[in-house]
Amino acid sequence: MSSSSHVRVELESGERREIPVSKDARPLTDTLAAYGLPLNTRCGQRGLCHGCEVLLLEGSVLIDGSEVHAPATVQACRAHPADTVLVRIPARSHIEHRPQVGETFEIAVPYAHQPLFRPVPGRRDTAFAVDVGTTTVVVLLTDLVTGEVLSRAGAFNAQIRFGDNVITRIDAARNPENLAAMQHSIVMETIQPLLLRACELAARPLERIAGGAIAGNTTMLHLLTGTDPTPLGIAPFTPRFIAGKLLTAGAIMLEADGLAPETPLQLLPGIAAYIGADILAGVFASGMVFDTSPSLLVDMGTNGEIVLQNGGNLTACATAAGPAFEGCGLRCGTRARNGAVSDLLVSLDPFHLESATIGKIPLARANGLCGSAYVDFLASARACGLLRENGRFDGAAWQGIPAPNRLTDDGELALSLTGSNIHGALRISEVDVALLLQAKAAIGAGIDILLETAGIGAADLGCVYLAGGFGMHLNVAHAIRIGLLPGIREDQVRVVGNTALAGALLALLDHTTLGKMEKLRALVRVIELNLADGFEDRYIDHLMLP
Repeated sequence: MSSSSHVRVELESGERREIPVSKDARPLTDTLAAYGLPLNTRCGQRGLCHGCEVLLLEGSVLIDGSEVHAPATVQACRAHPADTVLVRIPARSHIEHRPQVGETFEIAVPYAHQPLFRPVPGRRDTAFAVDVGTTTVVVLLTDLVTGEVLSRAGAFNAQIRFGDNVITRIDAARNPENLAAMQHSIVMETIQPLLLRACELAARPLERIAGGAIAGNTTMLHLLTGTDPTPLGIAPFTPRFIAGKLLTAGAIMLEADGLAPETPLQLLPGIAAYIGADILAGVFASGMVFDTSPSLLVDMGTNGEIVLQNGGNLTACATAAGPAFEGCGLRCGTRARNGAVSDLLVSLDPFHLESATIGKIPLARANGLCGSAYVDFLASARACGLLRENGRFDGAAWQGIPAPNRLTDDGELALSLTGSNIHGALRISEVDVALLLQAKAAIGAGIDILLETAGIGAADLGCVYLAGGFGMHLNVAHAIRIGLLPGIREDQVRVVGNTALAGALLALLDHTTLGKMEKLRALVRVIELNLADGFEDRYIDHLMLP
C-alpha cells in the first residue's frame, strides 16, 4: 500500500472527507471510526451482518486475501483498502445520527414523595434517572423537592461498535481492554454527555445533582461498573451481582466539571442473567403486580423479555429473539431514526405501496426500514396474498408485481420499495422475512409457555403491557395478525412506553421503591425456555404466518 493512500468518503448528506490510510492492517471500519465516522458494527465486526456496508465507488479493497474492485458493496469490517479508494457511506450504516429514543412512559402505581437522596433546596436538589439499554440510553432529570420532571435526553449506546446485542458484548469483554473500553463508552461517551445535555435543557448546573438511579439489563449494568460479564455467557449464566447496588460517580469513573465524585448512584435490582433491572422496574412501574386478573408484560427490545402475573405470582422468561425488530441483521434494516421507514403497507390488484417515514422524508430518500415497518409489511403482504404461510413470496402474486419492483437478492426473491435495483436500494427479501419470523416465533413461543405453565389462556389476560420503545411505534393490530402476540385481542393491549425509566424515576422520588423491588425480585420464578417442555414445538409452529 502506498504511504500516500487515502480513503475518500462521501456521505448521503453530501459531505465529503479525505482520510489518510495507516500502514497497519486495520479494516476500513477502524480507519473510519478513528476519524469520527463510526459504522454500524452490530455483529462485533465478525462479518455476520450488513450493518457496516459501504459502497465502493473507485479503487479496490482486500477481503480475505482477495481483491474486490469497484463498483461493489462491501462489508467495511472485512475490507482493507489496497490503495486510494472512494466509498460512499449509506445513512443506514452510519451510527452518528439521532435515534428515536423511548422517553415516554406512564407510572401506574401510587407513590409517596420521600426522595431517595435528601434534597437541599437551591443546592443539591436535583437527581437523574437512567435507562441503560443495549441500543439506546435515556437520561431524565428531576427536581427532588417538587418531583417535577425537568428534562430528558437520549442517544445510542456508544457500545454499539462492539456489537448490537448482549452476547457479542459479553464475548468482546473476554478481552480486558475491550471491557475497559466498553465501560468508558457507556459512562463517558454516552451517559456523561446526556447528563450534560439534560442539565443544559433544564438550566440546572451539575453542582445541584444529589444522586442518580440507574436501570438496565444485567449485562449493561455489569459493563457500566466494569464488572466482568463473561459468566453471563456460559451456563448456568451466573451474574456477578443481581441485587441493587449503591455506588458513587467516582467508582464508575463518571466525571464532569461540577459533578462531585462522591455523588451516590443507585443501581436498581434485577431478576436473573437475562431478565434485568429494566424488566423488574417495568413490572413495578406498570402496576401489574396489583392487577386482580392475570396480566402480561412484554418488552420487545434488543432482546425479548416476558413476565406473567397470575394471582400475585410472577413468572418470567427471556427469549432469544435477537434484535431483528430493531432492524438489525436485515438487508435494509435500521433502528428507528430520522429518515427511516416506520410504516409500510403493500397491496395487490393493483400493486401499491403505502409508506411513512420518520421525519416525513420521501420514500426514495429513506435510509432504511425499522421494525414497525417490517411488522406492517408482514401483516399486509400476508393479507393480500403476496406472502405464503411459510414466509415465501407466492409465485403467481410475485409475477403480478411490476418488473422494477422484483429483484433477486443473494439468490432469494426480494421486493424493491423504490422500483430500483441500484446499490443500496430499499428492499425486503425472503431472507429478511425468515429472520423476522424467527424473532416472532421466539416471542410467541415464550408467551405460550408462560400461559401454559400457569394453566391459563390468552383470553384470560386482563391486560397485556407492551413496554419499550418498539412497542410505542408498533401497530398492535398488525402484531396480533402475524402472531407476534398470539391469541391476544387488541383491546387487551396497553402500551406503557419506557417502564425501565419510569421505575428509575420512582426509585428517586420514593425511597421505599427499592425495598419493594427487592422483595419482588425474590418472588419471580424464572423459566429457562431451552429446558421447557414443548418450547421447540411451539417455536416451530410460530415460524409460520397465520
